[in-house]
Amino acid sequence: MDEAATIGTAPRGAPAGDVSVRLDGVSKHFGSFVAVDRVDLDVQRGEFFSLLGPSGSGKTTTLRLIAGFERPDEGRVELGGADVTNRPPYARDVNTVFQDYALFPHMTVAENVGYGLRVKRVPRAERKRRVEEILKVVRLPELGDRKPVQLSGGQRQRIALARSLVNTPRVLLLDEPLGALDLKLRQEMQIELKRIQQEVGITFVYVTHDQEEALTMSDRLAVFNNGRIEQVGAPADVYEHPQTEFVAGFVGVSNVLDRDGRKFTVRPEKIRMHFDEAGVGELGRIRDVVYVGMFTRYIVELDSGGELTVVRQNLETSSQEALESRGRRVRLEWRPEHTFEIERGGQE
Repeated sequence: MDEAATIGTAPRGAPAGDVSVRLDGVSKHFGSFVAVDRVDLDVQRGEFFSLLGPSGSGKTTTLRLIAGFERPDEGRVELGGADVTNRPPYARDVNTVFQDYALFPHMTVAENVGYGLRVKRVPRAERKRRVEEILKVVRLPELGDRKPVQLSGGQRQRIALARSLVNTPRVLLLDEPLGALDLKLRQEMQIELKRIQQEVGITFVYVTHDQEEALTMSDRLAVFNNGRIEQVGAPADVYEHPQTEFVAGFVGVSNVLDRDGRKFTVRPEKIRMHFDEAGVGELGRIRDVVYVGMFTRYIVELDSGGELTVVRQNLETSSQEALESRGRRVRLEWRPEHTFEIERGGQE
């Protein structure tokens, strides 16, 4: 494998009992299109692990390879140390939650949640007990007799989650499950999903293109680009120490500086902006101002060439004051430890 393909891959060699999901050199092609390109990945038992990337980056295909909905052209898929590469979905100890909920409209909530248990011929009393327990976990114990049409979007999503959790799978796969919700409800559900995952202790593998979702919920995340993993790590590590130019630009907003043929990154919130030009730092002029309520984003054209984005909280600044700063001369400075060298990552 070439060097570019190994950038950001997860550490290997963890004991099999500690790994819920292991992908070993997994590739998937659709005709001439390479959807997943030699991916190596370990997801630890009990982790909330996110696959983050833009559309077409390979994250959803990777999830489908884990679920068994797709078969890899190369490589091996393991669940709990067992090779499941050639097993069909029903023979894998995983469940999947989709964005569209996929609830049966003619069944009650309790019947929807208990459907998988009924298929497995779990006795009625045991089935009722487990359904009631999982409805308490998702904080909807009183809705068992309702039909899906009587529920809100957030409630339907939690019922879909309960239906997948009631079978206690080894791994729960979630394919952008919050994408259909409005912003406020999506943010509330992010907190709820993390709480539920911690309570049940099941490994979650979560696909999203939303950087905030991944940073909010994940224990660790993998950033996908062009079918490969660019970086794996804890949210704070990936955000504060991006290893490639793609990660720096995709996970949050970042400034990339080109100095003597080497590239460095610094986050907008780490830059201090002064309206006096005396002192150390980069001099420039504010080209544009974007007022976003809690903070303002400033685009500064540097005298030395290029531009930097700066974010300042609006602690004492009104929208009018912020907007009137357009065109003013400024000096920018930041601490050396907030600047990190990055690589291109071979994704061009």
